[in-house]
Amino acid sequence: MSLFGVLGISFCAIGILTGMSSAFQTGLFSGGPLGLFWGWNICSFFMLMIALSLAEICSTYPTMGGLYFWVCKMKPDVPILGFFTGWLYAMAMVFTGSSGNLSVALYLASMAELGQGRTLTRVEITAIAWAVNVFSGVINTIGTKAIGRMSTFNVWWTLGGTIVLVLTLLVKAPVKNSPDFVFTDFQNFTGWESRGFVVLLGFLQAVYTLEGCETAAQVAEEAVRAEILAPLAVVGSIAGSWLIGLAYMLALLFSVQSIASVQATTFAIPIAQLFHDAVGPQLAQMCLVVVLLAQVMATITAFTASSRLFYALARDDAFPLKNKFMALNRFQAPYWGVWTSVLIGCIISCAYIGSAIAFNAIISSAAISVMLSYMQPIIIRVFWPDSIQEFGPFRLGKWSWPVNFASFSFCVFICVLFVLPTAYPVNALNMNYAIVAVGGLLVIITINWCWWGRHSFKGPVKTFTFK
Repeated sequence: MSLFGVLGISFCAIGILTGMSSAFQTGLFSGGPLGLFWGWNICSFFMLMIALSLAEICSTYPTMGGLYFWVCKMKPDVPILGFFTGWLYAMAMVFTGSSGNLSVALYLASMAELGQGRTLTRVEITAIAWAVNVFSGVINTIGTKAIGRMSTFNVWWTLGGTIVLVLTLLVKAPVKNSPDFVFTDFQNFTGWESRGFVVLLGFLQAVYTLEGCETAAQVAEEAVRAEILAPLAVVGSIAGSWLIGLAYMLALLFSVQSIASVQATTFAIPIAQLFHDAVGPQLAQMCLVVVLLAQVMATITAFTASSRLFYALARDDAFPLKNKFMALNRFQAPYWGVWTSVLIGCIISCAYIGSAIAFNAIISSAAISVMLSYMQPIIIRVFWPDSIQEFGPFRLGKWSWPVNFASFSFCVFICVLFVLPTAYPVNALNMNYAIVAVGGLLVIITINWCWWGRHSFKGPVKTFTFK
């Protein structure tokens, strides 16, 4: 596999179109254009620091398969770190897939209102999300050979779709906003009085969008000169996404006709109102289709990742029901892991029935889970800097510890920020339930470690191929 192939997989996992479109409202209502623009650049910088930290480890262990294996390799004497990393990252992929499937349902509901004039209820939208979860499960169960080709197609779809959306918005928008509006206009629909805190709340949009660079490591063994190409892909995917995402964001900000209209929208997902106001109902449908298809493909691959991680954890005695989760069907799919992901996704989607704001909490939970997963190998590099004795060709040298410390600090900051209330005054309907989801997940992992893992888990088992 070439550099472009490995880079494309990471770029596809990051998903500029999907992440930014789905979470755009979180920044638009928390800081407005000012918060979106500066938040995107600040978060992109620190996500690049994280990418550099992970790339250095990836260059050292280019065939080990990612975060879980890196942690186990660097600190084999502290198996609890590897155990927590594996569980956290597996559940992070489930949260990511679940938030993506709910996004698909919201896009479909918005398209129904655009085309038919019918507003779907939250129960109907949740039922659609269940159907999309099941569809993702079916594809992962019987369509394993097609998933690789689909990922390649999604790279080109995302690149082409971004260009189409940028040009459509800039050409068709009846009114183009001034640079002063795009770079300095502040908006606050949260109820909080602190301008700085409001802008920080909008960071969710950027962090959620930019997560995914680590997936290059999962295909490193297929790359030529993996110790060089894989870390370059990890870093390059963030650098490229920073620039491409900035172009898409500026197109959205220059073409938004009324932030108040987007905030008061009846559409299931606010970006649909921005498209409608800027390019009209017919082209808005086209814009939603472009994002929708990219989102469907991205969520399928998220469940692909989670099911494979469940398989790996079961193989390494870090997961109960080992024989069940290691079972493969005739399509070579770990179907127990696939349908466990689907079941959890359906349960998570039910939160939307109670409140539409639950969508932001699900996004927050996905973002926090991924950041906690990133933090595990970086913690080792910060507090045990000698955990790597022989580095690969991609090395940060004297900048290694400062970059790792900056990455670690940003991970901690984001994990705390994203569980804070996003609206004031806080009540049962607008509370940020991410603290419940992530806290519950950490409790479950801790209980499982005490009950199961500390007795059985010693790290990844060695496998041998006999010829």
